[in-house]
Amino acid sequence: MSPRRAADPAPPGSGTGATLLRRVRIWTASDPGGSDLTSSDHACEREPGFVRIEEGRIVAVGRGEGPADGAEVVELANGFAIPGLIDAHVHIGIDPARGVAAQARQPAHERWLAMTQRARAMLRAGITTARDLGGPDGLELALRDAIARGELAGPRLVCAGQPVTTPGGHCHFWGGEAATDADALRVVDRQLARGADWIKVMATGGVATAGTRPADAQLDAASIARVVARAAASGRRVAAHCHGTAGIRNAALGGVATIEHCSFAGADGFGADLDAAVVDAVARSGAWVSPTVNAGWQRRERDAQGAMTPFFERMSRVHRALVAAGVPLVASTDAGIPGVAHDRLAEGLAALARYAGLSPAQALRAATSGAARALGLECETGRLAPGLAADVLVLEADPLVDLGALARPLAVFARGQRVALDDASASAEYAAPRAR
Repeated sequence: MSPRRAADPAPPGSGTGATLLRRVRIWTASDPGGSDLTSSDHACEREPGFVRIEEGRIVAVGRGEGPADGAEVVELANGFAIPGLIDAHVHIGIDPARGVAAQARQPAHERWLAMTQRARAMLRAGITTARDLGGPDGLELALRDAIARGELAGPRLVCAGQPVTTPGGHCHFWGGEAATDADALRVVDRQLARGADWIKVMATGGVATAGTRPADAQLDAASIARVVARAAASGRRVAAHCHGTAGIRNAALGGVATIEHCSFAGADGFGADLDAAVVDAVARSGAWVSPTVNAGWQRRERDAQGAMTPFFERMSRVHRALVAAGVPLVASTDAGIPGVAHDRLAEGLAALARYAGLSPAQALRAATSGAARALGLECETGRLAPGLAADVLVLEADPLVDLGALARPLAVFARGQRVALDDASASAEYAAPRAR
């Protein structure tokens, strides 16, 4: 990842004084046994503790009252403090209440206003970091920079820009079509010139693009490997959109860093073509899998009679096979696709735990410390530890006991600045997806 993202100082507008969060029960998201505080995967610390913040960064975490000298003291008695959440796959420029393709023609000023509203909604939901994996015109990169400068409120963003795809391939309307490997490298170079943090390739077709099928491969392993090499020369890594089994194999062999969706889609739908050899190839590649389990997946777990659906059984088998093979999962929602609002990671995380058989702690790590490692941000965020950005989510209840607690934030701090949870200026677009 870009070195400039690994140790940026707090931007203007971040919390610049000292703040002491006091009387909170803490879960640091550090590896078990690797912290002076809790190493338990079953509950937050029993003894109340503190988090001291200075210049937008955590300077101390511990038990007891903590050093209050020169600090604004924020009493959060009975609160549970965890790292801010990370959504590893969003499209902040996409309205979840509309079709994806048509929005590429929407006026930029309209899209920009909606994007700023989504960014604030994400913060209020405790999402302090997100990876944007594609859009038509680079507006998400401009939003990333405005947030980093402190001009707008929003989560820390890392962005991929226009994805590499085939002519007429998945999301071709975003402008990244490539008929040859040379064309693909030109698309990569264009994203790098714009300042992209990641490069994305469309290794298979997708649901949102007419004329493509999720099960069909679009790029072979050699072509993907060339993109990976070009990105690596500039210190960037590659994410691959993959639904079909052949595309997943190609992405793993091509050396991508993250495999998005990893649905093992076949002729009979998602999860219908699970292949143990391909699971093993993914495990050996060292890639993280970003399964994009979102809030809508809850509705697909049981039928009207309360029985588990074939979709749940197939996708649960996929996710559990990946976990059993040692493939690390990262929390992601594909926010922006129809019906998936940008502020509902909490519900998606609870669904991921059920599909993949994860404990609350495992699911939380997928959205905090694990996600930070997957995105190359482990030196910046993802844990409550001295030296890292003060991205803190304080909840009414213990999420290690019930992930549903993530939907009830008491306070959110992004790079040391407290987020106004009563901000009523978010777009009304969130009313429709919530009701679906």
